[in-house]
Amino acid sequence: MVPHLTTALSGPLLAIERQFLAELPAIEQWFRGGFSEHTPPFYASTDLRNAGFKLAPVDLNLFPGGFNNLSDDFLPLAVQATQVAIERVCPEAKRLLLIPENHTRNRYYLLNVARLQRILRLAGLEVRIGSLLPEITAPTELEAAEGEHVLVEPLVRRGNRLGLADFDPCAILLNNDLSAGVPPILRGLSEQNVIPPLVAGWHTRRKSHHAEIYARVATDFAEAIGLDPWYLVPAHRVVSGLDFQSKEGEDRLADTASELFAEIRTAYAARGIDQEPFLVVKADAGTYGMGVMTVKDPAELRELSRRQRNKMAKVKEGLEVHQVIVQEGVPTFERLGDAVCEPVVYMIDHYVVGGFYRMHTERGPDENLNAPGMHFEPLRFASSCSLPDSGLAPDAEPNRFYAYGVVARLGLLAAAIEIEELVARFEEQGEAA
Repeated sequence: MVPHLTTALSGPLLAIERQFLAELPAIEQWFRGGFSEHTPPFYASTDLRNAGFKLAPVDLNLFPGGFNNLSDDFLPLAVQATQVAIERVCPEAKRLLLIPENHTRNRYYLLNVARLQRILRLAGLEVRIGSLLPEITAPTELEAAEGEHVLVEPLVRRGNRLGLADFDPCAILLNNDLSAGVPPILRGLSEQNVIPPLVAGWHTRRKSHHAEIYARVATDFAEAIGLDPWYLVPAHRVVSGLDFQSKEGEDRLADTASELFAEIRTAYAARGIDQEPFLVVKADAGTYGMGVMTVKDPAELRELSRRQRNKMAKVKEGLEVHQVIVQEGVPTFERLGDAVCEPVVYMIDHYVVGGFYRMHTERGPDENLNAPGMHFEPLRFASSCSLPDSGLAPDAEPNRFYAYGVVARLGLLAAAIEIEELVARFEEQGEAA
């Protein structure tokens, strides 16, 4: 069963969930139309925030690294969805090469790799793991959490194909977000499917681009079912030309925050929401909760401490931050015990295959929970989150999780369009996608 959550709810969110239940056939038809026009990513995860008056995604990851946090209850669904995904991108695939992040010391990430390998094998693929690390020069067994082990092997390039010494795969699945760019060994692979395409990495992808597309998708969806899109879409702005160490662009960042605060307060007043708004400033590229800060007053951005500047100046792989997305903060009022929670929804192809609560006992409802000290609770459903019961209350299990799945799939459809636009842009520039 799903852990009991203490959630401070107000009318608007219950109304949203009630409307989702009432419009279920129209919603599913809308998604079928969307995913027939736009190929969904192979897999993705999205972080949601349930404010009680707003339900919105705040991040989407195209290289999800938490399969170890999913409940085994829905392993069959994950396997079935994987089979659909494989048939869509490479129906003849028999052998698949999985390329993970370079977290050789992160035992829980390695457990994620082991669980992902298991799902892929159960879907009917021979799966082996190739490492981008130069120090991996021979097959190496790495210890993962919970007593599991992962065998990683050195990559071997043969012309336009990539594989292992004795393994020639049909397709390559990246679980590495390419924050530092595309390594030469992955460039120019014209004879194999690389999933997702290389342009989906953080070396080219921008959170602001995704946010713009999500706003379009969610607005179209909301209008189709007669819902105010504001309840699903966080407002945002982009600020570029920043240097946090030299304070360059600081005034523009603070002025932008002031404008966004004013917009949010106006929206709150129009909808009778008695809350103090906050903003989240994020590096426009990157993951793992790096380069993120919460702002409750624009003045804070003119008075950053050295520690805050250092935190915002660089992200994963030591990349400098010169552009940020300033996003409307969506508080989370879900709690499990003493911990503040937010749901993370996992999808394969266009199916919701599970999720978990990210929890943090030392963070508040208006703070980033993707930070050291977080832990996870798998979502376990008595019945599928894809099968809501209109005879129950809108916040009953699994109805609440159906609502989470709807919003997560809006983010997934936005990601599908985002990837299409990135591929088209790079093809126009004559670069490999």
